[in-house]
Amino acid sequence: MRQKLLHEGAKELSYEIREIVKKANILQKEGLEITWENIGDPIQKNARVPVWMKEIVQELAGTDKSYGYCDSKGIPETRSFLAQQNNSKGGAQITAEDILFFNGLGDAISTLYHYLDTTSRVIGPSPAYSTHSSAEAAHANHHPLTYKLDPANNWYPDMQDLRNKVEFNPNVLAILLINPDNPTGMVYPKEILDEIVELAREFDLMLISDEIYHHITYNGARAYALAEVLGDEVPGIAMKGISKELPWPGARCGWIECYNRGENPEFDQFCKAMDDAKMIEVCSTTLPQMAIPKIMDDARYGEYRQKLNEKIGWRSRFITDTLAEIPELMFNETFGAFYNTIVFKPGVLEADQTLELESPAIQKQVEQWVEGVSLDFRFVYYLLGATGICVVPISSFCSELLGFRVTLLEEDEELFKKTFLQLRDSIRQYLDS
Repeated sequence: MRQKLLHEGAKELSYEIREIVKKANILQKEGLEITWENIGDPIQKNARVPVWMKEIVQELAGTDKSYGYCDSKGIPETRSFLAQQNNSKGGAQITAEDILFFNGLGDAISTLYHYLDTTSRVIGPSPAYSTHSSAEAAHANHHPLTYKLDPANNWYPDMQDLRNKVEFNPNVLAILLINPDNPTGMVYPKEILDEIVELAREFDLMLISDEIYHHITYNGARAYALAEVLGDEVPGIAMKGISKELPWPGARCGWIECYNRGENPEFDQFCKAMDDAKMIEVCSTTLPQMAIPKIMDDARYGEYRQKLNEKIGWRSRFITDTLAEIPELMFNETFGAFYNTIVFKPGVLEADQTLELESPAIQKQVEQWVEGVSLDFRFVYYLLGATGICVVPISSFCSELLGFRVTLLEEDEELFKKTFLQLRDSIRQYLDS
C-alpha cells in the first residue's frame, strides 16, 4: 500500500482467554464436551440473576428514557450515588464530575492508554491480565513492562523488583494494581498498598487500580480501595464496573473515578482528555447506568453478594484441598476475585508428556497444536483434548512461570467437584507419563 497500514503496537495485542476458545470449538465439532474454565463470565457458569434484580431492570427498560442518550460522562444521579459511596470510606474525596462512564472496562482501558504520551509506560503486575498488558504494549510499541507477583509469597508483589524497575526506567509514569487480582486471586494487604503509594509519591507517579472485583472477597479477606490509601496528593484512577459483581457482563458498563485532580494540573488535563473523548463518542449505554443505584441501594443486595462470596470461598478451599495432593504444583488459596493460578514447579514439565486422546481426529489436532509451544501450552492443549476442560496457560499472562488459570465460578456444585477432581487426576497422569 502507499503508506504503512498497520500500527506496530497491533502486534502486541493478544488475548489467550478468548484464543483458547477457537481451539475448544474445533474439538467440540469432533464431539468433545467442553467444560469452560477459561473466562470469568458468571452467567456462562450457571449463575442466576436474582428475580428482584431482573424486575428492576425490566421496569427501567419500560421507560422511554432508558432508550436515549445520557450525559456524556454518565447519568448525573448515578455518578452522584457512586461518588457518595466512595466518599463514605473516608479517603480521597470526589464529586460526580470526577466519574466517567465507559462501555465496559475494556473501553476504559483502551481509552486510558490511547491518551497517554507515547513515550510513557505503565508498569503492571505479572502474571498480567491480558487486556491491560496488551493495551500498554500496543500503546508503547513494545513488550509489556511488568513487576513480579511472587507465588512463594501469597502472590504479593515483589517490592524490590517494582522499585528497581521504577527507579531505573524513567519512562515509567504510572503503576497499575489489579486488586483483587486477576489471574491470581490475591488481595493486596494494606501495608503493601501503603508502600506502593509512597513509591508513587517518591517518583512523582500516577496510580491506576483496577477494582472490578472489589466486592468479591471471601474467607476473611478485605480489599482496600485505592481511595482509602491514596492520600490527598498522589494522582490516582480507580476502574470499576458491574460485569462481575451483579453479575451483568453483557451490560458492558464500567467507570473510572479520578482522585486528586486538583493537585496536579497535568493529571487534570489527562482526565479531561478522556472526558472529551467520551463526548466525541456521545455517551455510554444508558440502561445499566440507570440500574446501578436502584440495585446497589436495595436492602437485598448486600445479602445477595455475601452469600455469593461465601460460595466462591468454599470453591477456593475445595481447589486448595484437592490440588494440595500434587507436590509438583505451587499455588495459593485465593481470597478475592474468582480465579486461581496454578504453577508447575521448575523442571516438572517436559516436552514428551502426554495424556491419552481417544479420538484419532482430536489426537491429530492436538499434536499439531503442541509443536514448538511453551510447555504449559502443551499441557493445556492435552488437557483440553483428553478431558474437554478448557483452561488458560499462565505464560500467556505475560509471565515466565509455567502453569494455568482456572475459574471459581461453576454454580453446579457436583459439576464443580467433578471438574477439579478430574483436573487433579489428569495432572497426575500427565506428570507420570
